[in-house]
Amino acid sequence: MRRSGLQPSARCLVKKEAIAFEAHEECSFGIRLKGERYGFWPSDFLGSSSVLFQAEDVVLYEYDGSVEKGRPDIVVFPTTTQEVSQIVKLTGKHNAPIVGRGAGTGLSGGALARTGGVMIVFARMNRILSLDPQNQRAVVQPGVVNFDLSLAAAPHGLYFAPDPSSQKSCTIGGNVAENAGGPHTLAYGVTTNHVTALELVLPDGEVVRVGSAQGDAPGYDLTGILVGSEGTLALVTEITVKLSRKPEAVETLLAIFDSVDDAAETVVDVTARAIIPAACEMLDGWTLRVVEDFVHAGFPRDSAAVLLLEVEGLAEAVAAQARAIREVSNAHHAREVRLARDNAERELLWKGRKNAFGALGRLAPSNYVLDGVIPRTKLPQTLRRIRQIGARYGFDICNIFHAGDGNLHPIVLYDPRDRGQFEHAMQASAEIIRYCVEVGGALTGEHGIGMEKSELMPLLFSDADFDLMRRVHDAFNPACLLNPGKIFPLSKGCGEIRTRSSAPSHSRPSAT
Repeated sequence: MRRSGLQPSARCLVKKEAIAFEAHEECSFGIRLKGERYGFWPSDFLGSSSVLFQAEDVVLYEYDGSVEKGRPDIVVFPTTTQEVSQIVKLTGKHNAPIVGRGAGTGLSGGALARTGGVMIVFARMNRILSLDPQNQRAVVQPGVVNFDLSLAAAPHGLYFAPDPSSQKSCTIGGNVAENAGGPHTLAYGVTTNHVTALELVLPDGEVVRVGSAQGDAPGYDLTGILVGSEGTLALVTEITVKLSRKPEAVETLLAIFDSVDDAAETVVDVTARAIIPAACEMLDGWTLRVVEDFVHAGFPRDSAAVLLLEVEGLAEAVAAQARAIREVSNAHHAREVRLARDNAERELLWKGRKNAFGALGRLAPSNYVLDGVIPRTKLPQTLRRIRQIGARYGFDICNIFHAGDGNLHPIVLYDPRDRGQFEHAMQASAEIIRYCVEVGGALTGEHGIGMEKSELMPLLFSDADFDLMRRVHDAFNPACLLNPGKIFPLSKGCGEIRTRSSAPSHSRPSAT
């Protein structure tokens, strides 16, 4: 197992020495911390089928969709808030770290056990507790799959707006932890814009609620603080979300370009003219050819780039916006602007976009998908810089991303079995993210900081910023037992980039 060679800061140091598990006839186990054996029996109230501790079992949970690794010592599967509270109380008695996990589709190492300890997997807390069509609300457990919520709401003409490309597998709890986005967040916002209340288990096992179903609770916006906190403040066990009404009309356009620069300039001009599509996605020519060979979505294989745009709302407004997008695209030398003829063609185009990362698996054993944000006006120059960085390091870098809100997802293709290639891929990736920050952008748009970007945080935040964030953190999680080693930088050097000491041995699909 690969563990980071860097030591956590003194604030978040988990003093955990050799942990050993002892199997017993009744399928319980003991936990040995700091050389002393303590009774630790979650199977007494969870059942033996809800606890994993053998090496061959827990190794499956040392991965997510990122290049990081971190193996838990024990994995538990609660089904109720009360069970989560009991687990947290037990682990807290022995200073054991706790990590929450949904479906494991995350792309920043946020749900990995960086310092070992107990991993709480919410896969069995997967019930939609209530659906209120009249008030457009739903209450769900954290293990509910994103797309399943939209399917349940569909008979009422409703859906859940945040739509990560992994929406058929990722969970609402994971979306809350990372403040996930997706193609349609350009118009509708990210997860935090659709969560009104949370039920939480605090590090001492206390169960509390924040927010309200109506979304206008007085006082501090604690729900806003907790969404996107990556499991470092509390464990979320119940979520109240807003449901959106399906639009009257939807039009999907595919703008085809012979130049990447022309496609990028079109994005800048569309938003400059106050045209707000529901989604505006971009694929460069190299990527779309791979996707077309795999999905047969209808992307032109001889183009340099395409924009996949969607407008929705009242029929008259949608028609007017579609015409305006066509005019802007033509002004920037679009070869052709296609309009999806029916829902089947629309779904096929989106199938191509959302299955793109699987298609790239045909080209290389693995890939590293980045997540940076830039001002839209910097899009043309940033894409040129990405091409230059790829050429300098000798990598093919694909570009498929949420162009409308400047959320880039360059994808570096590499072979993880080649240590030198892996390290160069990480160096190229860090250089791209640094450039995003230099042009006025941010480290992440939707994947979170996790383990992946914690050492880059000083590029954006000062010591005073970190001090304020730590004070908020410590108000919830003073012993740093919840998801330690995430978000905050571990190194002492300001802006120092951690070079991973060895390449991981796994190849993971990505979903953005």
